[in-house]
Amino acid sequence: MLVYLRIFIEISLILLFIFYVSGRLIGSKVHVVKRLLSVILGVSLTSLVYWYSYLRFTDYFEQGFLSAVTDASTLIWIGSMLMISMLFFLFFELFEANGFGGSGATLTSRVFFLKRLLHLWRRQKRLSKVLEIAVKNGISSTFHYARHRENERQLAIALRRTLEQSGGIFIKFGQALSTRSDLFHPVFIEELGKLQQNVVPLTAKQVKEVLHKALPETFDEVFESFSMEPLAAGSIGQVHRAVLRKNRDEVVVKLLRPDVSTIMRDDLDILVEFAEWVALKSTWASTIGFRELAIGFANALREEIDFEIEIRNTIQIGNILAKSPYTVKVPHVYREYSNYNLIVLEYFKGKSIPKGKEVFEQFQIPTRDFSRTVLFSYLEQMLFAGIFHADPHPGNIFIDSTDGLPVLLDFGAVGRLAKVQQEALNLFVIGVQQNDAEIIYDAVTDLVEDSKDIDRQKFEQAIGQILLRVSYVDRISTDELIHSIFDVVRDFGLSFYPSVGIALRALITLDGTLHTIDPGFDMFTEAKTFAKETKTAILKKPFREPREVKERIEEELALIIPELKKLPKRVDHLLRKVEGGRIILHHDIFSDKSNAHFVALMFSRFILLMTGITFGIVSSALLAIAQFIDTVYAVYLNTAAYTGLFLCVILLVRLSIQAVRDMKNDRL
Repeated sequence: MLVYLRIFIEISLILLFIFYVSGRLIGSKVHVVKRLLSVILGVSLTSLVYWYSYLRFTDYFEQGFLSAVTDASTLIWIGSMLMISMLFFLFFELFEANGFGGSGATLTSRVFFLKRLLHLWRRQKRLSKVLEIAVKNGISSTFHYARHRENERQLAIALRRTLEQSGGIFIKFGQALSTRSDLFHPVFIEELGKLQQNVVPLTAKQVKEVLHKALPETFDEVFESFSMEPLAAGSIGQVHRAVLRKNRDEVVVKLLRPDVSTIMRDDLDILVEFAEWVALKSTWASTIGFRELAIGFANALREEIDFEIEIRNTIQIGNILAKSPYTVKVPHVYREYSNYNLIVLEYFKGKSIPKGKEVFEQFQIPTRDFSRTVLFSYLEQMLFAGIFHADPHPGNIFIDSTDGLPVLLDFGAVGRLAKVQQEALNLFVIGVQQNDAEIIYDAVTDLVEDSKDIDRQKFEQAIGQILLRVSYVDRISTDELIHSIFDVVRDFGLSFYPSVGIALRALITLDGTLHTIDPGFDMFTEAKTFAKETKTAILKKPFREPREVKERIEEELALIIPELKKLPKRVDHLLRKVEGGRIILHHDIFSDKSNAHFVALMFSRFILLMTGITFGIVSSALLAIAQFIDTVYAVYLNTAAYTGLFLCVILLVRLSIQAVRDMKNDRL
């Protein structure tokens, strides 16, 4: 019994030694569970081989592991433990199950490593099935046709069938792509628009389980009544009508489906890998950024299932519209009952626009006035606030049956435009109104990425052709105009900023929605009226609100005056340098700390790599020389050679582990 205890203690000490040394050699912070598992596997495997090949022929049970082995085999054994442990760690780094973050970055899960391996196996199985479906539908064989635009419909059909048969999140991705007319040819939009997702509503039992977990109080304490029949059901959540017990307010309750987290964990990662495969197979897919589209969709969906974001969006736009001269209602959020998987909102008695004819007649509301109010509200959101409702389809715009006012619903999709983009979009609208290609060019250069290499003359010529197609007509077709602009931007190898693309697609959707109210409504003609009203309001503001304007001027002066006071000294200092010939233009890449750190890091790794390679070459040469020496000196050569090879492997394994981590971090 004491013999086994001694052996156990010796093995434990060796294991701790390997655990410590391997961690130091890896050279960075390591997940403890992963490191411990690597060491246990390395020590166990090496000890088993060592016992079978050597120790079983010795009297180690009487003398113990370390005392029984007095030759170089002990060092070989311990060195092998260390090397194999590090190789296991490298294996775990290479095949670790990862998800995709903000920009497609790989994010390591915090769950236990064996669960991650099981998840990896499931994910690879699912990915293999998706790729099998893609190949079966001929998606890979049609790529070369699409590059030459000879048979785009064949590829569009293959892509639609692949997404349809893969099901789940792939169908939702296809539906999202069907709105990207800025990137895809109309045949793709047509085919992907055929995708439909059949969603089974949650049962009453499932609804109660979700409410039980999400509500701060019990179901009966919060609700006086609750309809189990959903008003609407989707792949993310479903909506129910209820009455609060506290104040008897009528509300709608939006629930997050309990199976959404599983979809997130599995299919979104697979979708991005599928998109990577498509992009690698096709120059066409790589050019339009198919992988980036999948990553953007995954990130947007992650935001969509976080109801805290939708709550914030609803409150933000509600606050914006509360100060607007254009009266559009936004539901009040009952924050005390709402959280990341449950939203309780004010209930409006009304009808969606396609079903609101009776309400228009009841309040005798001119459809032109109603449409103008909605449009002006959207233009104010986009061009001045910079935060706007991004999904204005007919089902998301209601008419309140109590007063006939418009109501915006569902703020899961919200767009945000920077100040520069707001001004450029405003300039774009002006250019269309004035039929001026030069103004539109100036606007587009601030709306697209990488605009430096645009041939201005050719671009203006292309824009001019579009303007001629929509000139001298009673109404400018918004969807035709914007789709034509999308085509020109795509043909010039450019792409709109994602937020700009969202805004333009929202305008197309809004135009279609407003036409269901008033078929003769002209968005760009009405936008001209909006521009006039806005300019008039700006000119009148100093007279209507002099105190506010005065305070704003004082704030601006408080920022400008200190800088103006420094200006004479700075000009004098600059002139003295010019007179003395001491103006030197100097650029040093090492003045940037990040550049200096990068170069130093690469140089140090290069030194380690060359050191490892040198150890390997010299050690291999010593082994070769030792084969031709019959004296005792050959033993020393062999010892030095094997030591050098061991150091070579350790250095290369460490560099390999770091390279794997760098590849993951580069995707941030």
